[in-house]
Amino acid sequence: MREGAAVMVDDLPLAIDREASTPLAVQVADGLRGAAAAGALRGGDRLPSSRELATRLGVSRTVVTAAYDQLHAEGWLTGRHGSGTYLTAAPPPVTARASGAQRTDPLSNLLDLGAGAPSIENLDGAAWRRAWRAASDRMPLVRKDRAGDPDFREAVAEHLLRHRGLGPGSGTTVLATAGTSSAVGELAGALLQPGDVVAIEDPGYQRAAGAFRAARVHLVPIPVDADGLRVDLLPANAKAVYCTPAHQFPLGARMPAARRIELIEFARRTGSLVIEDDYDGELRYDTAPLPLLATLDPDLVVHLGTTSKILSPTLGVGWLVAAPAIADAVLRYRDLTGTSPAPAGQQVTAELARHGDLARHLRRLRRDMPPRRALVVAELRKRGLQVIGDDAGSHVVVPVSSAAAEDRAVAAARAGGVYLDGLSRHYLGERHTFGIALGYAALPSHRLPTAVRIAAECLSAAE
Repeated sequence: MREGAAVMVDDLPLAIDREASTPLAVQVADGLRGAAAAGALRGGDRLPSSRELATRLGVSRTVVTAAYDQLHAEGWLTGRHGSGTYLTAAPPPVTARASGAQRTDPLSNLLDLGAGAPSIENLDGAAWRRAWRAASDRMPLVRKDRAGDPDFREAVAEHLLRHRGLGPGSGTTVLATAGTSSAVGELAGALLQPGDVVAIEDPGYQRAAGAFRAARVHLVPIPVDADGLRVDLLPANAKAVYCTPAHQFPLGARMPAARRIELIEFARRTGSLVIEDDYDGELRYDTAPLPLLATLDPDLVVHLGTTSKILSPTLGVGWLVAAPAIADAVLRYRDLTGTSPAPAGQQVTAELARHGDLARHLRRLRRDMPPRRALVVAELRKRGLQVIGDDAGSHVVVPVSSAAAEDRAVAAARAGGVYLDGLSRHYLGERHTFGIALGYAALPSHRLPTAVRIAAECLSAAE
């Protein structure tokens, strides 16, 4: 029953299955989330103490504390000194629409092993909140700077110099963006004409492909191999080439120096623009990163980066580094369309960089990702599964023999409560590689082993 704002555990439909493979703490956290989604818990409700809930469920207090800690890290719970633990917010109960199909989140209630997600667990909550508070102390803007917040642009320039070797001596201009796909759309709108030929990696980043399609250019899919984009297959009439040389998405190859030079020579010979998407270039663990394409020829290469993979898509910001003429064309496009990236995420990122929190966060990521990758690789190889992809970023690729095997693995994992990202959806043209792009950053560390074990079992059985 309810007593004011407090909620007694008897109201909550929490069930513990001691025979299940899911850890007890995960079951408790999932049960509380489910109670909130169903409306049994509401924002502002007080939860039982960890000791009380542990007693009622017949588990150790450590189990409940771990569940509360996880929900606190996700932003669902808050503690009030001397008062207790409260639910900060809860989604409203799901109701069926009167007509039409209901749109649902494909990852809802699934353990997320998809590629391309950041590690929220490694974010310093205190630093995150401090940066947002500092950004909120600024006076509201009357007009946005189309190029981006000056502090953000300065922070990006320093970040690229320290972490990616792209210095101010390149004579380039830094612009803020609303993320990679937004930047691709702006480049296409500013520099390309409908029908222009654009070469793009296949398989590759589908949101970039979507941004190009919106600009009505003609996309030509280019196969990738163990060294990344096949430069020898690029069409001579390409106006632009989009690629992910630091860590090819999704297959994970690193473009070697010889092929980078080959690509730059192609661009010089044909006048093509090279768009370098460095989506997780900061996340390298085995060796020092190779020089950016932008350092080889800043007049022909546009460098794109994002905070979505190293911090959080909550910020909704990235950056574009290009020759002044290209940057000016993008700014003219923004003036014509009235578009420009929102300042809030830029200001938060600038505050994180100002206090050294961004650099500390990257160091934590570089420490945490290798053991996560090692856990994933060990579990997969234990079942005789192959693992490909460079020792970088936050995902690996597990090849399978056929499209049918890929579909079976994805379906079986979903039935087991795990989301797997099949390679099929990343292709523009004919599929020639089948498998799973398996990410290991999104899940909290205590949930990763269970999810990976389920994924490995499903992949093994699918063959």
